[in-house]
Amino acid sequence: MYSEKVMDHFQNPRNVGEIENASGVGTVGNAKCGDIMRIYLDIDDNGVIQDCKFKTFGCGAAVATSSMATELVKGKTVQEALLVTNKAVMEALDGLPPVKVHCSLLAEEGIHAALWDYAEKNGIVIEGLKKPKNDISEGEEEEEY
Repeated sequence: MYSEKVMDHFQNPRNVGEIENASGVGTVGNAKCGDIMRIYLDIDDNGVIQDCKFKTFGCGAAVATSSMATELVKGKTVQEALLVTNKAVMEALDGLPPVKVHCSLLAEEGIHAALWDYAEKNGIVIEGLKKPKNDISEGEEEEEY
């Protein structure tokens, strides 16, 4: 049912924890399944993500997508991190079962929420970044997977 990469990131998640005085913190959830994800970003003066950590309350797929998302954004610029989509997270994990695709959406929204927090704290606008939803199940019916 799950790929080896999903199982590995679930059983050995990378970047678990918090970043004190984080540049940006994003918390998102899905009321339908109960998953909650918090992403912490440490962004340097050049707009490069030096560190990324997460705390997730949820299923194995939620933990795995959180872990992979943190790996995908580390070392990237803010603009590059914005391009990390749920599809990129799923591809990096060699796929997810259809009923778990929402977990990858949570990871994408978590990154966006942390970037939004960073932008607000610094009084900047990140081109292409939209205000994140707190609950990704809002409007989920319209999402195409």
